Amino acid sequence: MARGFGNLGGFGDLMKQAQKMAEDAQRLEEELAAERVEATSGGGMVRAVVTGKGELLDITIDPQVVDPEDVEMLEDLVVTAVREALEKVQEMRAERVRDLTGGLGLPQGLNIPGL
Repeated sequence: MARGFGNLGGFGDLMKQAQKMAEDAQRLEEELAAERVEATSGGGMVRAVVTGKGELLDITIDPQVVDPEDVEMLEDLVVTAVREALEKVQEMRAERVRDLTGGLGLPQGLNIPGL
């Protein structure tokens, strides 16, 4: 008679999937924090290292590229290296999130908390 709650089993499965996704998202965040991504500019004269979460860790500048008469070029090389490193992180992060959510049929661009 009381058949209105017949789909609760499906809801329970959905909750289990959501819990697993939350755990997977937390694990992914931890993995990304441990990742190191490097990018260079100026033929390797400037190197930037960022974490998989996009935190800048290190900038290395070859002394040959330091010219007091052309500080603007050095600034451009630093900005380029940092931007490239951050773009690599965004691509890596998007790929990992796609891997995490691939079978769920979630809409593109969906923002999962914590990722």
